[in-house]
Amino acid sequence: MLSALRKLFFWNYARNTWQWDALCVVILIFIFLTPKSWFENGELRGSFLHQNRAETILLMSAEVVETTEDKVRLEQQLRKLRGREDLKLLSVRKLTDSEGKIKGYEVDIR
Repeated sequence: MLSALRKLFFWNYARNTWQWDALCVVILIFIFLTPKSWFENGELRGSFLHQNRAETILLMSAEVVETTEDKVRLEQQLRKLRGREDLKLLSVRKLTDSEGKIKGYEVDIR
């Protein structure tokens, strides 16, 4: 009995035996029939935060954003657009094509 357990634990069977095949089938059954909830750990979910401080990144066309320097006006437009009075504008980045023409803007908000 102890010898059989030792062989099973250390996988000490030849590849062309029925024991090898049985162990492979047991492993496959475990892989495909194990509930996903067994491997979930709720503690790890909230601990990995994205490095970007922005909650949302909006892509806006160049027609909507007249100037990137007037952040107060842009922030007011975004508040109306999103319907949130507590919205805060973090940064504005230009999106250009290969020729240097402005295609739009990336706007980080919180």
